[in-house]
Amino acid sequence: MQTYGKTDVTYAWYAGNSGVTNRSGRFIASHIGHTGLICFGAGANTLFELARYDSALPIGDQGFVVLPHLAGLGIGGIENGVITDSYGMLVVAVFHLIFSAVYAGGAMLHSFRYKEDLGEYPQGSRPNKFDFKWDDPDRLTFILGHHLLFLGLGCVQFVEWAKYHGIYDPAMGVVRKVEYNLDLSMVWNHQIDFLTINSLEDVMGGHAFLAFFLSAGAVWHIFSKPFGEYTEFKGKGLLSAEFVLSTSLAGAAFIAFVAAFWASMNTTIYPTDLYGGPLNIELNFAPYFSDTDPLFGGDVHSARSWLSNFHFYLGFFYLQGHFWHGLRAMGFDFKRVEKLFDQLESNEISLNPGKSTTVPSTSTDNAT
Repeated sequence: MQTYGKTDVTYAWYAGNSGVTNRSGRFIASHIGHTGLICFGAGANTLFELARYDSALPIGDQGFVVLPHLAGLGIGGIENGVITDSYGMLVVAVFHLIFSAVYAGGAMLHSFRYKEDLGEYPQGSRPNKFDFKWDDPDRLTFILGHHLLFLGLGCVQFVEWAKYHGIYDPAMGVVRKVEYNLDLSMVWNHQIDFLTINSLEDVMGGHAFLAFFLSAGAVWHIFSKPFGEYTEFKGKGLLSAEFVLSTSLAGAAFIAFVAAFWASMNTTIYPTDLYGGPLNIELNFAPYFSDTDPLFGGDVHSARSWLSNFHFYLGFFYLQGHFWHGLRAMGFDFKRVEKLFDQLESNEISLNPGKSTTVPSTSTDNAT
């Protein structure tokens, strides 16, 4: 973290990032704890929506967010946007709640049982292998490789799930098995017009390509090291916890914006009978997405509206965080901005045409 030259800096309890900055063990514990919170939220929201689901109406007319995703994966019986068997969704919800408790236990184990800094364990021991320093490019690229590996495995799982189990096809109104279309020219061309994709085979082909691309990147980063000497040109002196946080926020912002526009307009992966109709983009105080066909007179927003607006504004604040933490990592002292405004408030401009300098004010009574 940027300490502005101070050697002994303390933070309040609510400055959570400071507690894991130089403590690799606590950093892992926080990751596990966050995963548990996400699992609990997913499971609890699924039960919340199941308790309020009306089988007489399509999911898209009820403003739900979690159930449409499960239905899109073909979990539970689903026909023409109506759930015919919710048992599979109930099982998914309960499993998420169970795993959230397991993750919570793992987080507490790493917080209270294991050491805060895994570097304190003997060299070569298993815990020591997970130790890292924020300014060590070799270790960070090793960790990046494992992240890419899990993302690649997620894409493989999605492609295989669609191939052998099936996903919801809005054109047919049923769950069907989808064989991926791995056409590289199609994947390349859809970089620009991805919002218009209307083929589930093409969607699965894009994920199959991502699975290979991410897995190749994982192998590269796990088994390779940066070439040559780690110089200032390559980021020496810049690589830090705050710099990594900044780049992570930039990636999250990009994905959030893509998700917002994708969910707002595409009706192949986000079918109308599951998420409601496509949205309008409007501008008031800030840009926002509005329903073209408001539910129940506008009292209820569609799942598409919730998803698009939430991701858009989340991406906006992620982007601000990227700039904030990136500038701090580069050494910019934001306290200088505060000092500048204080200085401006203490100065007054002479109205004498022959003078253009600022004169320090000694009393607020003299200000005009």
